[in-house]
Amino acid sequence: MDFSSKLLENAVNEVSRLPGIGKRTALRLVLHLIKQPAENTKFLSEALLHLRNDVKTCEKCHNISDTAICDICNNPKRNAEIVCIVEDIRDVMAIESTSQFNGLYHVLGGKISPVEGIGPQDLQIESLVHKIENGQIKELVFALSSTMEGDTTNFYIFKKIEKFEIITSTIARGISVGDELEYADEVTLGRSIVNRIPFEQSISR
Repeated sequence: MDFSSKLLENAVNEVSRLPGIGKRTALRLVLHLIKQPAENTKFLSEALLHLRNDVKTCEKCHNISDTAICDICNNPKRNAEIVCIVEDIRDVMAIESTSQFNGLYHVLGGKISPVEGIGPQDLQIESLVHKIENGQIKELVFALSSTMEGDTTNFYIFKKIEKFEIITSTIARGISVGDELEYADEVTLGRSIVNRIPFEQSISR
C-alpha cells in the first residue's frame, strides 16, 4: 500500500496494530478522523490516554474498573455467596446484559492454553482458591467458553477446589460448543445462566 503522506502511513500502521484491524480498515478509520473536527480527535486521544494511565483492576474480582473496588463488588444488593468465573471483562459485560445473574464475578484474565504458553500460574486462580478457603463463596458458576481451553481451565479449577464444601455449577449448553461467551445472544446466554447445571454432570470421569 503506497501512501502520499508519511504522517498518514504512520497513523495507519499504528491503528492496524489493533486486533482484527487490517491495513485497509485502518486507512478508512484514519481518513475518517482526518475529516472530523480537530477537537473530536483530541477527545479520542485524551480518552485513550486516560484509559491507559488511569484504568485499574478490581482488587476483589480482577475486573477492569475506575476504582480499587468495582461497582459490581461494591453493590450491596449483589449476592456475594455466588461467584461466576469468566475469562475477561467482555464476558462480564455479556452476562450483565442478560440481567439474569445477581452474584459476583471472578475474572481469570484468560484460559489455560499450553499452545500459547499460558499456564495456571498466569491466571487469577490462586486468588479464587483463597476466597473459597475463607468461606466467602457458597456456589461457583463456571462460565468459560465451550472450547478445549475453556473446559481444561474449568476442570483444573474444579480439581483445585473439590475438597471444599461448595456447590459447583456450569452454564447450560445453550451456548454451542466452541462458542465464545461474548458472541452469544442475550436470551440464550440468560437461559444458560438461569438453567445452570451441577459441574459434575458436565464432565466425564
